[in-house]
Amino acid sequence: MIALVTGASSGIGRDIARSLAMHGINVIITARRRDRLAELKKELVEKYGVKVMTIAADLTDERQCFELYKRVKKYNIDILINNAGFGVFGKFSDTDLESELDMLDVNIRAFHILFKLFLRDFKARGCGYILNTASAAGFLPGPYFSSYYASKAYIVRMTQAVAEELRSEHSGVHVSMLCPGPVATEFEEKARVHFAIPAASSPKLAEKAVRGMFGGELMICSDPINKASIYAAKLIPDSLLALGARISQSSRKPY
Repeated sequence: MIALVTGASSGIGRDIARSLAMHGINVIITARRRDRLAELKKELVEKYGVKVMTIAADLTDERQCFELYKRVKKYNIDILINNAGFGVFGKFSDTDLESELDMLDVNIRAFHILFKLFLRDFKARGCGYILNTASAAGFLPGPYFSSYYASKAYIVRMTQAVAEELRSEHSGVHVSMLCPGPVATEFEEKARVHFAIPAASSPKLAEKAVRGMFGGELMICSDPINKASIYAAKLIPDSLLALGARISQSSRKPY
């Protein structure tokens, strides 16, 4: 089997690539930072003996999303880990517009392009796995993190909808969404904010994500409390969710 992992230079993407390699799966890893990709390739080849290809790509650029797909199509990818993404923290009226547009290009536009293109290929073959990195944030309104939360809601709803389409067709293609709470990665530094609550272990989450994906789980969470909080949110009025999120977010400390 061979997997494509986006956003593989750090955090969850890097650890999912490690988990896949540990299970003997060859990987194509992509991100912007060539040096990080080269380091990860060396590690995976030496430690697990798998085949690894690196592709440096900036998914804020739509053209590079299509080029990435065209470049790897010939390898008959079995697994798409649609993971690339980042956040922008602050009041919506104050945050930098260009940074937010870059974020939306990655979190939504690149996600959508790769999801659709690989899904078509997988359906034509009648098999394949897609894991989309969403977030518990996708089930909530997010004052001070509004654009990020909204982008993750897009991933949640898109994954749920496509999963139902596939279920109704009795397809052999499986889609999953990873919906953790805070995770200990470089996300905080990129978003320029500290988490207000303890963060989950990225390596443990990655292994759980891979096992859940192969197990056919639609929603994969970091722990039972994370999962319970998502279901509990469905019972609470949006106005109260927004209030609670605002209070929680306001306790975060900017870098």
